[in-house]
Amino acid sequence: MESDCRIPMSCLRPRVLVLHALFWGLVCLRVFGSALLSEEKPTVAKAVTMPCWQVEEFVVATECTLCNAFQTKRQLACIQTGYVERINCTKSNKEEYKSCRSAVMEEHLFWKFEGAMLGLTVIFALVVIGRQRSLDRQASEKVRRQIESI
Repeated sequence: MESDCRIPMSCLRPRVLVLHALFWGLVCLRVFGSALLSEEKPTVAKAVTMPCWQVEEFVVATECTLCNAFQTKRQLACIQTGYVERINCTKSNKEEYKSCRSAVMEEHLFWKFEGAMLGLTVIFALVVIGRQRSLDRQASEKVRRQIESI
């Protein structure tokens, strides 16, 4: 009599369970860690040193452009994404640089992601085909042994 359990017994081995826990732990750490890092709460000390574009309205003077080697070393705004835009704050009349995300960069990241997904699809399709062939071989071997035992 077979069990009604839908989880294969090989999935309940301690090594497999530890690998699953490690994988999902890393995924959760990545997701929740980035969420926690992105939620910066301004404090009183930060309000003084905050860039003008975070506190007041601004006008974009130069659209999002790629930082050169000098800007990457000297400007903090270039370090985050590698792209920067020049802005003018309306009230304080200051000119500052703000990190931005370029459409070209986003498109490049999108196609890298699509390529990775296509590669993984091919790899896992080959794994499934190999596993199916292995199972078919085992089943036919089992049938052959049953016929021979008659």
